Amino acid sequence: MAWLSLFLVRRLLKAAGILFVIVLINFALIRAAPGDPATVMAGEAGAGDAEYVERLRERFGLNEPLHTQMFVYVTNVFQGDLGFSYRQNQPVMGLILERLPATLLLTVTAFVFALAMGILLGTLAAANVGRWSDTAITTLALISYATPLFWLGLMLILLFSVQLGWLPSFGYESTGRDYEGLARALDVGRHLVLPVLTLGLFYMAVYTRLARSSILEVHEMDFVKTARSKGVSERNVMVRHILRNALLPVITFAGFQAGHLIGGSILVETVFAWPGIGRLAFDALIQRDYQVLLGVFVVTSVLVLAFNIVTDLIYTLIDPRIEVS
Repeated sequence: MAWLSLFLVRRLLKAAGILFVIVLINFALIRAAPGDPATVMAGEAGAGDAEYVERLRERFGLNEPLHTQMFVYVTNVFQGDLGFSYRQNQPVMGLILERLPATLLLTVTAFVFALAMGILLGTLAAANVGRWSDTAITTLALISYATPLFWLGLMLILLFSVQLGWLPSFGYESTGRDYEGLARALDVGRHLVLPVLTLGLFYMAVYTRLARSSILEVHEMDFVKTARSKGVSERNVMVRHILRNALLPVITFAGFQAGHLIGGSILVETVFAWPGIGRLAFDALIQRDYQVLLGVFVVTSVLVLAFNIVTDLIYTLIDPRIEVS
């Protein structure tokens, strides 16, 4: 497994370089933000005299030269210090870690749902190409792709929460119930259904169309015809020859889209009042809490880099030729 260790080392080094650039962009965004942070903090504290502002500048290192501030910021970020939220009066890292599990639960569940259903529906559509089931699946994919996320979320709330009363419309879990164990897990699962459907249906449509077209393309290749001529069963032809090759572009696109799910969750978390980092970023934007916004930017960038590395590892499992190369 020496190739795997070398691969991970190379990818981690590249990821560290990309993260360094992202942190520099973060610093540039902080400096480009309008106004003096010390003046803003003094105004929020109700004390705008020059002496107090100067003490704030000295306390937070704002009176240091620009290159010194940049060095301190980059060093702090790579040590896990993303700054301090003056609005929340808490460290940014603590705020993000408090909200991150809810976002990961939502995005990972939506990603698995979208990928599994997309591959399943794409395979069914390709296996029944030209029939009514193919038309129905393709139409469903087109509608899901064209529907705005916020509108879909609101319609699901109206149908399943307001009209039918089957599912809760907002929040992470029921307030005031104090569920524990399995009961709490089921309660969180009920709250998770509508946000997952809202976030996952759009990406499911993309994977469905991509899987269908990729399977149809591989279906006509020579090695598939050769396998059939040797008497290989249709099931083995589909699983061992067609799907294994047709899924490569789907996995590539899924790995690219996995990071985008974090960004898409901002809208979904806002609609469903889901307490994740997407909602945290939206609230920070309204409150002009720039440190929290930049901290969310760094954390989501790390997640995107991690998703890309995992995608490359999955690639080696599906296509052994990548290991040889």
